[in-house]
Amino acid sequence: MADAQNIPAGSTTAGSIAVAAESTVATRMSAPPSFDVADFPVPHGREEEWRFTPLERLRGLHDGTAVASGEGVKVEIEAPEGVTVETVGRDDARLGRAGKPVDRVAAQAYSSFEKASVVTVAKEAVLTEPIRIAVHGQGGVAFGHQVIELGAFAEAVVVIDHTGDAVLAANVDFLLGDGAKLTVVSVQDWDEKAVHVAQHNALVGRDASFKSVVVTFGGDVVRLHPRVEYAGTGGEAELFGLYFTDAGQHQEHRLLVDHNTPHCKSNVAYKGALQGQDAHAVWIGDVLIQAKAEGTDTYELNRNLVLTDGARVDSVPNLEIETGEIAGAGHASATGRFDDEQLFYLMARGIPETEARRLVVRGFFAELVQQIGLPDVQERLITKIEAELEATV
Repeated sequence: MADAQNIPAGSTTAGSIAVAAESTVATRMSAPPSFDVADFPVPHGREEEWRFTPLERLRGLHDGTAVASGEGVKVEIEAPEGVTVETVGRDDARLGRAGKPVDRVAAQAYSSFEKASVVTVAKEAVLTEPIRIAVHGQGGVAFGHQVIELGAFAEAVVVIDHTGDAVLAANVDFLLGDGAKLTVVSVQDWDEKAVHVAQHNALVGRDASFKSVVVTFGGDVVRLHPRVEYAGTGGEAELFGLYFTDAGQHQEHRLLVDHNTPHCKSNVAYKGALQGQDAHAVWIGDVLIQAKAEGTDTYELNRNLVLTDGARVDSVPNLEIETGEIAGAGHASATGRFDDEQLFYLMARGIPETEARRLVVRGFFAELVQQIGLPDVQERLITKIEAELEATV
């Protein structure tokens, strides 16, 4: 278990989380970001950014042998009135504006897609209904690109729902104008053989607010890379995540919040539960505070609950600070089994052990489920958690 580390406002960086600008840590990728797949060497699994990933199970996404085939994925978008939905070619200027690919799979996805979907919410529009994007795998290999753009002072909620069976590599861009507010819920509820590797890029405008809720249940291998940068001062980003890893599954969430602008905030909280032989969850939380990003306020948290023997968790929080003029920064990571005191408390009040264990897990996830804010999605996820627990407790 890793203890929480905090740096109070006005303090200088010190200890194991202070890294000189010229050092190499997990926030510094082995190759500079690029849209060209040729700029990234084929990974062999010894690289820092690939050492936890089972490359042999990526079905060729990492080495270029995967090519678009079969039915791929079917994308359906339901949008309320006032939202523009377009299918555009590779030359559209909005594609890639939120951030470049940072690894070979993301670059392969960018080099290989033919058409992209662009969803635009007009300036000052406040949506009362969510935008729903259904991505359904129909077999085969697919490469995709999606852009969600909010004009200045617009407000929207977007649900991206992944189901079915496919091998999918994708980039998803979120562009927030000044003062905009965007909540994105990305659900990975794939069939058991699916492979999903994606990079999520958010560019947060001045005084804009971005909330990401990532929920991962299904798939053989799911590797997601959410990234946030700021385009103006006063931006805020909240990155929440919930994952339930079953026997044989590999679920990997690698985050980077790049504080490249003064007086911005970020908060990261991911929680996972694991059960079954060879269930493997990986969480990498990188926060970089650049020298010019004075007044930054940031915190990241990862918690994991191991329900059975045979499961493995790798949790690595990284905090890199290049200026001492910050409002606050810290991180915490912990992995453990059921809290015996919690179980004793519940059982002492007449609750059977099996039900007591379920209550502990529900409580463990409750605060993150509530961040979604959509009753139908929340109910679906609670039902999914209940179904997962039926196999264990």
